[in-house]
Formats: sequence, structure tokens, C-alpha cells
Amino acid sequence: MHCQLENKHEVYIWLKSNQTCLVCDESSGTADPVCSACETELPWLMEHCEVCALPLPATGLVCGQCLKQPAAFKQVVAPWTYSFPVDSLISRFKHQARWPLGHLLAHLLGQFLQHRYEDAALARPDCLLPVPLARKRLRERGFNQAAMLARWLSEDLNIPWDEHLLSRPRETVAQQDLDARTRKRNLHQAFALADGAQVKGRHLALIDDVLTTGATASSLARLLMDAGARQVDVYCLARTPKPGT
Repeated sequence: MHCQLENKHEVYIWLKSNQTCLVCDESSGTADPVCSACETELPWLMEHCEVCALPLPATGLVCGQCLKQPAAFKQVVAPWTYSFPVDSLISRFKHQARWPLGHLLAHLLGQFLQHRYEDAALARPDCLLPVPLARKRLRERGFNQAAMLARWLSEDLNIPWDEHLLSRPRETVAQQDLDARTRKRNLHQAFALADGAQVKGRHLALIDDVLTTGATASSLARLLMDAGARQVDVYCLARTPKPGT
């Protein structure tokens, strides 16, 4: 008498489908750790600025800040607004080392980007570059969340990533504690390119978790464009709304 199923492939598929949703803790019913209901209810970014992805009341618009002071990057691509539950998932990933939450968000971002590539709405970059973390902050946290996101995206999208092309040699005050104008001054000469960095003529994408004012992304994009990059995009998990909205 045979007590085990002969087709091991069926057992494997059943186990892969028995995932727990990391948002609601219920069975996801899929191979991914998120159920369809929770994925649908995430705060998807709808109408937004065509350049910096700031939430706006209509499509096809460019916000006043981007018109007044054009950024060095071409566009920001973010699937969600920084609101519940995405803000909580990102915070727990970044500050509590809940890496499965970050991996889930990176995987969903990868799917979002892949659809954009396939629809020819977005050009694939040559390389993914995580926003570097200051050494002091890296020692305190133990990991760079942007580097982890870049590595996971690289695996999903089959696009190379480079953790060492950009560095942050100068210690700066935490950006979240500063207003937009002070953020720009705080980042003056904060970043640098690695010796012999291959940038000229390349299409590069900066990777970060959240874009707030865009000061960090703009500073890095300017550094890359001045070094001869052909185009710089920004990929992040979420975009914050304008303060007071």
C-alpha cells in the first residue's frame, strides 16, 4: 500500500500556494504572501505629477515645483502613496528589520515596473543604483534598505545593480527632520561617485523606499548627469503627498 502521493509536483504546488498574507495574516491563496483583497486595497498612486509623482487632482500634469525648478532626473515611478498600510509595512521593514515585508513590497514594485516595460510606457534602465546610506546610519541600522530593494528588484527584473557606484562620504542630518529648503543645503556635496565609475551614456535608475521632497534623488541625479549619464529615473515604493493635503 502506498501512503504517499506519487506526484511530488502536486505536493510542491500545494505548499507553494499555502502562503499567509503579510498584511492581514490570513491565507493568501496564492504563491505570493499577499491576498488579492489586500493587494487591491493598497493605496495605489493614481493621478500624479508626470515628473516627481506628487499626487495631483488630474492626469497628465506637471506640478508647480517641477515647472519652477526642473529636477535632474527624468521621472519618478512609484506604485503607492505613503499611507496606510504601506507606510506601516515600510517602517517595519526599515526600522524593525522585517525583511519579508520589504521583499514583498519589492516584488510588487517589480511586477508594477515589468508591466510598464511591457506596455512600452517605461524604458528599461541599464543598471539599478540604491541610494547610499550614511556610514553612521548604516552602523545603527545594520543594513541599507535601498540596497536590499535594489537586489530584490534586480533578481525579479533581470537588471544588474551596483551598490558601490554611489557613496555618501559626508555625514548629514536625517532628512525626515528637515524642511525642503534645508534638505537641499544638507545634501550639498554629500554624495560621490566611485573611482572609475562607468556612467557616461548609461540609463540609470535610483532605488529608494520613499520619496518626500525629492532632494536626495535630485542631488544624486545631478551628480550622475554631470558625469555623463544619458538618463536617470527614480524607482521607489511610495510617494508622500504635499504637506497639508
